[in-house]
Amino acid sequence: MSYFSSVLPPQQTQGATSNGLSIETMFAQILGAVQKSQAEIAELRQECADLRHVNVSLERQIRDGLQQNGSSNGSRIPATPGFMTPVPGSPQLRAKSPFLSPHSIPTLVSPPTVHVPSPLGDNAISVVPCAQRSIPGFYVVIPAGGAGTRLWPLSREDHPKFLLDLTLKGRSLIQATWDRLLPLSSSLRTTVVAGPAHVKSIHEQLPDLLADNLFCEPGPKDSMAAIGLAAAVLAKRDPDAIIGSFAADHMISGDDAFLSAIAEAVEVAKKDYLVTIGIAPSHPSTGFGYIRLGDKLGMREAPNARLVSSFKEKPDARTAAAYIGTGNYRWNAGMFVTKATALMNLLKDYKPEMYVGLQKIANVWADEAQRQAILTEVWPTLEKIAIDNAVAEPAAAEGKVAVVPATFGWDDVGDFSSLADLLPAESNQPRVLGDSNLVLTEQVAGGIVVPGSGRLITCLGVDDLVIVDMPDTLLVTTRARSQEVKRLVKKCRDAGWKTLL
Repeated sequence: MSYFSSVLPPQQTQGATSNGLSIETMFAQILGAVQKSQAEIAELRQECADLRHVNVSLERQIRDGLQQNGSSNGSRIPATPGFMTPVPGSPQLRAKSPFLSPHSIPTLVSPPTVHVPSPLGDNAISVVPCAQRSIPGFYVVIPAGGAGTRLWPLSREDHPKFLLDLTLKGRSLIQATWDRLLPLSSSLRTTVVAGPAHVKSIHEQLPDLLADNLFCEPGPKDSMAAIGLAAAVLAKRDPDAIIGSFAADHMISGDDAFLSAIAEAVEVAKKDYLVTIGIAPSHPSTGFGYIRLGDKLGMREAPNARLVSSFKEKPDARTAAAYIGTGNYRWNAGMFVTKATALMNLLKDYKPEMYVGLQKIANVWADEAQRQAILTEVWPTLEKIAIDNAVAEPAAAEGKVAVVPATFGWDDVGDFSSLADLLPAESNQPRVLGDSNLVLTEQVAGGIVVPGSGRLITCLGVDDLVIVDMPDTLLVTTRARSQEVKRLVKKCRDAGWKTLL
């Protein structure tokens, strides 16, 4: 006896549907269509893998050909310096693959939207590939601020690190951030908050960024004012908006794990939580803040989500090692996902003066003339404070903050030591950001060299040095002291060298 005959009355098992097909026949057709669709998806994956392999080979052949041509002509073909970022267009939205066209499979077997939790810990699951990653009602906010003083003189106030190509891949950090987040929101729901000095460069690097989606803050006020401004304006445009804030100058590896973690965070944010992403620490870093994990939320749509027990400031080495030893701590990457209205309500509770000021700005944002007048009046009065201190820490104490632990690689590229770890190098050689033909070494191990002036840099018998040679400035320090470069920036400012900052 078949399964269908055992669970259905005899008259139904022997009968036919309204279109003349028996239930068994209909299910067999559906299963066949599903199997065919899976085979097409597998074929598409293989083609993508083959294309990636071909692209790598072509890049290698082109690079080798350029080098050979340069050698045969007696000239040197310089690599793209890290401080001279090209300005390619941001990726255009492409049509869906024909392999996944709704016309290629019956309507009955079109799967519903599947939520994909991030793979981690006790609830580790396989990531299910999804053709459609866009999250309805989700808005991306990219705060593009800060001068990156620990990367001076490579990073300057008028050309900070988020505008630089620090990986020599032809894309700046903000372009890479845009590329990574675009599948979740499209260009219509991707916004950037930046200062007036960087508006022109951002538009050049992100030509698909809509003019109305670049929010210009008159002056630096730290992350709370920047993210709060975007939240206030977006809440006026869409009262149901869920926003995600992601810094413009961070490096991330493992895009699938990243996008899955964000999708899970959105599910938690729908329950009115302020949600952050906790990065699994790879070492006891003293340069990052930490998140202490609390109880599991027990949400079916977000099985990895937990309450945040507390936020911890940057620890010393011994404390950082102790944190990692417990297994209950994650790095705080400063990523937040929440309803725009929920964030404004938190501001109303914990920073009412800022709430009133931002609401006043948002009320006139659509009128450019009024906007500039109110910004000039209100913005200087806003408190300069980070979002962690303003709302995340006090809200966590009241059980209003959740965390989605994640497994993707992350680095804030906060100094030359962390930058060196991101660059390739031959064994016992320094990393080079720029034209490697301008760096000659003998008995030198580790470190990083930036040949930005075009001069030849030679090193003999020195290890783990940081050498940044720009046309107007030379910096020499050690990797161990690279976190302290900002002290030199202050000294330069005090000594009257502001034009070089």
